[in-house]
Amino acid sequence: MIATPDRTPLPRDFFDRPVLEVAPDLLGRVLIRTTPDGPIELRLTEVEAYDGPNDPGSHAYRGRTNRNGVMFGPPGHVYVYFTYGMWHCANLVCGPEGRASAVLLRAGEITEGAALARRRRLSARNDKELAKGPARLATALGVDRALDGTDACAAGETPLRILTGASVPTHQVRSGPRTGVSGDGGVHPWRFWVANDPTVSPYRAHTPRRRRS
Repeated sequence: MIATPDRTPLPRDFFDRPVLEVAPDLLGRVLIRTTPDGPIELRLTEVEAYDGPNDPGSHAYRGRTNRNGVMFGPPGHVYVYFTYGMWHCANLVCGPEGRASAVLLRAGEITEGAALARRRRLSARNDKELAKGPARLATALGVDRALDGTDACAAGETPLRILTGASVPTHQVRSGPRTGVSGDGGVHPWRFWVANDPTVSPYRAHTPRRRRS
């Protein structure tokens, strides 16, 4: 008999831990995006950890700015940034307040509301591609800067929240270098994904165009 995934929100103390503990533990958890057009649910299959002041690849490496302020706030909140002048990406803040670490939500499986996600992701060839990559995930869920600072641990009707769900067994978790991160930070095996899951995005080495959260 398969156990029913827990539908309660993840507690804040789940996120009040080192980012490298939180990141793999997020795999299998369920995001719920509530919109006027209806809800969308997504099971996380790929994430990346960014360790704030200790991490040259992090937006918070050089300190607090207007853009990254949410990263320095309470854990369990959503940090959304805009990149390339056209895409949004979503992160979940980790660690104690002021620490500024976060987990980038890289990919997932749409489990509810696929029809709505398809309307947002017209270029997807199939449902496995709806949220296959961080910008695609944000687009499929309708995430933009208006959600920056949202409390993902809140109960009830909130724009974006994360449920306890069902974590992925350790033997199914893989790790490797982060995508698109240069220098010493690029070699850290801080990208985590579910083994053999078709919604996981392909690895791409650094291109000299971007920094990640």
